[in-house]
Amino acid sequence: MKRRAALFIPPLLAAAFLGACCPEAGLPAPPAAIAAAPRHFTFEVVHAYPHDPKAFTQGLLWHNGFLYESTGLNGQSSLRKVALETGEVIQKRKVDNQYFAEGLALSGDRLIQLTWQSQHAFVCDLSSLEPQRDFDYLGEGWGLTTDGGRFIMSDGTAKLRFMNLSTFAPEGSVTVTDQGRPVVRLNELEHVDGTVYANVWRTDRIAQIDPATGAVIAWIDLTGLLGAADRGDASPDVLNGIAWDAEKKRLFVTGKNWPKLYEIRLVERTATP
Repeated sequence: MKRRAALFIPPLLAAAFLGACCPEAGLPAPPAAIAAAPRHFTFEVVHAYPHDPKAFTQGLLWHNGFLYESTGLNGQSSLRKVALETGEVIQKRKVDNQYFAEGLALSGDRLIQLTWQSQHAFVCDLSSLEPQRDFDYLGEGWGLTTDGGRFIMSDGTAKLRFMNLSTFAPEGSVTVTDQGRPVVRLNELEHVDGTVYANVWRTDRIAQIDPATGAVIAWIDLTGLLGAADRGDASPDVLNGIAWDAEKKRLFVTGKNWPKLYEIRLVERTATP
């Protein structure tokens, strides 16, 4: 891969760039300090936890010491509360067979669960996981997260769609690009320190995105994360599922039908692939 010609960066800007990372989890710097070319990261496994190999993970989040998970496939979709250490499903609500459940986000004491092609979402009580109401939206539902002021949704294209936190009404969108090239098949989403992490369907990569511009500011390569020893007799599907523990700065990832869920630490590559 050819490198771009070196650019002169003023000392103050360079200092801001170098000092703005998040050392606790090895996370990339926030968008204000990122150069045009994305940074590249690989990973270290901090801990591997059990994960239900029958869970076709579509949405994942962390809240108050537990994982909340949306699983897909018609007839198998569910909403779950899961214990991290053991992988035990503490609570589970089965979704009606007609729906293929997708992304999941938390707003206050509400869990919002998307569906794939039904253009239908459920607003569920955080304590009981039971639906309190539902609503319709346009297009496919893939990933869902929130920055605290709005929902951020993916639909399998290169777009991130912004939706009102109370009404789910559209509030604009951005096209996600890597140095001008659209990044399609954006899937599960997680909001991490002002940026959006997105699984890219059928790849082992996570894009870190500046939601203000849509620019990919870092790539995280998780190739080889689920090794042969961890696979066992499972039949794992693709990487999908990102959860962020903001209090302890822990990053969790898993995949569809994976028997493991991992806490990882990011490690920057000194040279881009």
